[in-house]
Amino acid sequence: MPEPITFPADFLWGAATSAYQIEGAVREDGRTPSIWDTFSHTPGRTAGGDTGDVAVEHYHRYRDDVALMAELGLNAYRFSVSWSRVQPTGRGPAVQRGLDFYRRLVDELLARDIKPALTLYHWDLPQELEDAGGWPARETAYRFAEYAGIVGEALGDRVSSWITLNEPWCSAFLGYGSGVHAPGRTDPAAALHAAHHLNLAHGLGTQALRAALPARAQIAVSLNSAVVRAVSDDPRDQDARRRIDHLANGVFHGPMLHGAYPDGLFTDTARVTDWSCVREGDLAVAHQPLDALGLNYYTPSLVSAAPEGPGSRRADGHGASDHSPWPGSDDVAFHQTPGERTEMGWTIDPGGLHELIMRYTREAPGLPLYITENGAAYDDKPDPEGRVHDPERIAYLHKHLAAVRRAIADGADVRGYYLWSLMDNFEWSYGYGKRFGAVYVDYDTQVRTPKSSAHWYAAVAGAGELPSELVMD
Repeated sequence: MPEPITFPADFLWGAATSAYQIEGAVREDGRTPSIWDTFSHTPGRTAGGDTGDVAVEHYHRYRDDVALMAELGLNAYRFSVSWSRVQPTGRGPAVQRGLDFYRRLVDELLARDIKPALTLYHWDLPQELEDAGGWPARETAYRFAEYAGIVGEALGDRVSSWITLNEPWCSAFLGYGSGVHAPGRTDPAAALHAAHHLNLAHGLGTQALRAALPARAQIAVSLNSAVVRAVSDDPRDQDARRRIDHLANGVFHGPMLHGAYPDGLFTDTARVTDWSCVREGDLAVAHQPLDALGLNYYTPSLVSAAPEGPGSRRADGHGASDHSPWPGSDDVAFHQTPGERTEMGWTIDPGGLHELIMRYTREAPGLPLYITENGAAYDDKPDPEGRVHDPERIAYLHKHLAAVRRAIADGADVRGYYLWSLMDNFEWSYGYGKRFGAVYVDYDTQVRTPKSSAHWYAAVAGAGELPSELVMD
């Protein structure tokens, strides 16, 4: 029998969530609306009109949820802080009741020997800041730095792993380009300006954290960097791949990792904006030394030059919209990648995760990597005995964890994996119709039931090794 696939002894086995998707309690203890409160309460924006008002009541059930993490053998948990719970207007002093929730959560995690990884921003901008211009406005970056300093001062004594932003691509291009995410604006120039100000916010926020945190703290950012492939070697298709790669990846990792935007990006988008939002010194601020880099991966993208007219925007995996999330790329076509798909319609391609890890091993040599999100949605349902069997998710996780281990063998410094997600939750514009969780949640009763994949993942985490052959009940 083949030997099991063994991971490093200090490898982190975690799961991830975000505040708006799980907390609920949106009007309690001083919290004010975020852009996702406003967006989800706007008719037609989310499936079934679903909102995060209740979500899975983590705000009141966090002790039970942490106990469940411990039962599953997790040694790390990535969560996000609700900005408007801590700083309701997005500026000024903090509400201590909001910070107290995160203090209690972190204390509970530490008591269970679970390492907290805190994400400052997972898409829930305070509505007052959006009303003042949102991410396309430069001032928002400075407000983020103030917020980062507040949270750093409050929790720096007990949290050592910090993430500034989660998937800034989604914040900029789905929020302000295609409009399928909050705040639902459809202005390509605003999307590019938002991207720049998110880069600036990351840099300013990192500076604020360095000033507030102990020297031992580790600061990172989580990017949903895309694996972009061309349908052929035709120069036009290769140029389409280059352009989308710049908009998916280089627009963020260029400033953050290298202190510069990629060559060609400004020219490619010149019809959209003159990039006057970029001021002298901005790129140096964005280019702050990092202690780690988080990578979120789900599926690759396949592109070509459009044969005629605007390209297809329905197969890029980011929701249906009449507006493109790719400014200046109307002549690029997106294609459905071949292969088995998840409930989201996303192709399962673990090779893409290996490819992504090796790319960032080259992009940022010497920088430790963490897989801060990876997972799959399936149509999970309890059987008559109340058990939830999800063999498809187990197979998905086995393949992707094997890809991570292969990357480590190939020289990548990957130090941890965070399953998306710990439990079923509010899946943004999809509402409650898509289940990514390893733990099943009955949304009527809020009862949590670990799925087969949760037990499988617990066994893998406990052993620190992946079975060489996949065996499921």
